[in-house]
Amino acid sequence: MMIFFGVNPVIGYIGSFPLTWYASFLTLAGIWLIIWGWLQTRKSKLISFKQILLMVLVGLPSAVVFARLLYLIDNTVVAIVHPDLADSGQVINFLQHPGQLIGGEGLTIWGAVLGASLGIWFYCKLAKIKIGPFFDLMAPGIIMAQAIGRLGCLCNGCCYGTPTNLPWGLVYTDPQSFGFTGGIPAQPTVAYEIIFCLIIFFVLLRLRNRLKPDGALFVLYLSLYAVWRFGIDFLRTGNPFLFSLHQAQVISIIVLLITVPWMIKHLRWAQKDTPTPPAPDKIEPAKPG
Repeated sequence: MMIFFGVNPVIGYIGSFPLTWYASFLTLAGIWLIIWGWLQTRKSKLISFKQILLMVLVGLPSAVVFARLLYLIDNTVVAIVHPDLADSGQVINFLQHPGQLIGGEGLTIWGAVLGASLGIWFYCKLAKIKIGPFFDLMAPGIIMAQAIGRLGCLCNGCCYGTPTNLPWGLVYTDPQSFGFTGGIPAQPTVAYEIIFCLIIFFVLLRLRNRLKPDGALFVLYLSLYAVWRFGIDFLRTGNPFLFSLHQAQVISIIVLLITVPWMIKHLRWAQKDTPTPPAPDKIEPAKPG
């Protein structure tokens, strides 16, 4: 038993411009983040919707730039260290092909997350907005946006897993798909990640307003995704970036080296407000019955 997936990555054409599932779901992920931010401003007085919108407008371009940048670095480093992979066309040395530097297909999720975070952090500093509360508000929305974006990866056929004999092995049957392997079933790693993101979405919702200090929920999100990404990449196809690990795994280790010590030192449960008992001299004597 296998799962056959025959979706063409291209939905159609607008003139000569291809409309792809990948780009469509990335756009939906961006729209979702705007909607999520708007919903949060209705419940919180910490930030206005105008500020949320400005942050999204800053975060999305920085996310795309960094997502593309890490992809370029990954390919170029691997091509230099493993020229045989470059000769076979599996990676591209962009130093030798500068005309291909700009593109929308080669993007990395860590680049998107870290790039958006850096762009928004810079904006918050300039606008003198408290960064921690905002990141906590957006953390569940971000992981859901990742799930939406991964639907684009599923339809695109990219980020597929290693060959498997499991009954739920995924077979891409469309020759235009990036995951087309001639009928060889692969681990449905994208589907695994979508399920993981949905689970973490509800976990983060459950933990909202229960962790201190400000920013703790966002740091927890980064840590959980880093652990997941380090592990799932052992089931994904990819190229060795450093010590036989994928670039995403190396970044995950760096993220965990920063976030785990921070959580050990700072993370704590938020204390529930309890009524303060009156001072002894304020207690009125009981009246005789």
